[in-house]
Amino acid sequence: MIESLSAVTFMTRDMVRAVRFYAALDFEKIYGGESADFTSFRAGTSYLNLALGPDTGELGGWGRAIFYVSDVDAMYARACEAGFIPEFEPRDAAWGERYFHLKDPDGHELSFARPLSSVD
Repeated sequence: MIESLSAVTFMTRDMVRAVRFYAALDFEKIYGGESADFTSFRAGTSYLNLALGPDTGELGGWGRAIFYVSDVDAMYARACEAGFIPEFEPRDAAWGERYFHLKDPDGHELSFARPLSSVD
């Protein structure tokens, strides 16, 4: 069951510039920073994330919508049973979530996640 939209993730070529932009708008940084490949800001009860993209070429789309689910592994199994091919099996992330990624038929990036119990 989908419980909520957790975060929106934007790709950036310049993490320093992007972090300074959101900090200037008074977003609270909770993970990462100017020298990180991934940074997360609090956005009310959700999050705005920045992911460092390649220096040249396409940034890989508009970003990623992240949905919190009650059971990441069950959602992964459901996606596989429906014939979809997730980018990788569910994994635990350093920032405290279990997650996997999946693209919709139009190439939009989706992530299904759940906070790890140690950060609840």
